[in-house]
Amino acid sequence: MKLLIDAHIFDEKFQGTRSYLKGLYSSLIPIAKDWNFYFIANDIENLENEFGKSSNVYYLKFTSQNKYYRLLVDLPYIVKKNNIQIAHFQYITPFIKNCKNVVTIHDILFKEERFKKYFPLKYRVLNNFLFKRSVKNADVLLTVSEYSKQKIAENYKLPEQNIFVTTNAILDDSKYVDTDIKKKYKLEKYILYVSRIEPRKNHISLLKAYTELELWKQGYKLVFIGVEDIVSIELNKYKKANEQLLKNNVIWLEGINYTELKAFYKACDLFVFPSIAEGFGIPPLEAISMSRKVICSSATAMKDFELPESLTFNPYDLKELKYKIKYALETDLSDEISKIKAKFQTKYNWTSVAKYFYQVISKEMKGE
Repeated sequence: MKLLIDAHIFDEKFQGTRSYLKGLYSSLIPIAKDWNFYFIANDIENLENEFGKSSNVYYLKFTSQNKYYRLLVDLPYIVKKNNIQIAHFQYITPFIKNCKNVVTIHDILFKEERFKKYFPLKYRVLNNFLFKRSVKNADVLLTVSEYSKQKIAENYKLPEQNIFVTTNAILDDSKYVDTDIKKKYKLEKYILYVSRIEPRKNHISLLKAYTELELWKQGYKLVFIGVEDIVSIELNKYKKANEQLLKNNVIWLEGINYTELKAFYKACDLFVFPSIAEGFGIPPLEAISMSRKVICSSATAMKDFELPESLTFNPYDLKELKYKIKYALETDLSDEISKIKAKFQTKYNWTSVAKYFYQVISKEMKGE
């Protein structure tokens, strides 16, 4: 069987869809020896670095970097030219369907009334049209959490049994490469948040908590890693109003490579995930896989993690966030984090996810 994977996200930025494809297919390729995998992007060399060389893995190049040309021309042409039988897309399918489609819709948060304010109108209108169309064209519809499954079923009037959950999974720290992050970035103690910057990610609450707790006086710096996707007016105003205080204590980074990212996780004193809305929420799992202290928002898909109450908080409640940060910094949580890590290694395991994906797709191709 020939399976095409639209991997254009590997030409762009680090985000959840990229981690999902990396984890899923790195585990699936050794399992599905009877499948041929065709990865397509602009940067072929980068794809080969990510997924390696194998007799059943091929790398194809888009003829254009324009996303509309990719959807209108490139993908349908490549499917036909290579006799592709089934193709896997994230969120959006090509405008011409000439093979079976597997579609992963990671979330539809913009469809929820309470979250609409976090997304520009153009984004909501365009993606609602495109996602609805993709759902209609999907021969196999996937998502990454029970929360997202429920919301997709509700909003697109689908039976839940027609949506399959292939979760994200835990980071493999066995491949951790030691990098002296603290020396490079002049850090001694620090609190970490990894996420692209947009209003729903709630950087503002963590920044306020750090400032109001005066954690710099205890030697802690605050490190944010992620590119700005949607401008947060409130966040930028707060940064400007506290510029003098924050400039030597808060670090904003983007474009961090994977090795350094793992090193940042490994060396942090506390990882905080204050996001208001997620379709899954990978970073807390990555931090726990590195045996780090974590406190996490209890909203939306993060409830699926079933973390103990002592490590979760209401992302709208600044007072609770401050209390949980103080508690985590002052408490030895090594035993608790060790138990959670062991549980997560079983529950969020890429090999298990890949085997399930293989079963679902195999049944579809057999017409079962």
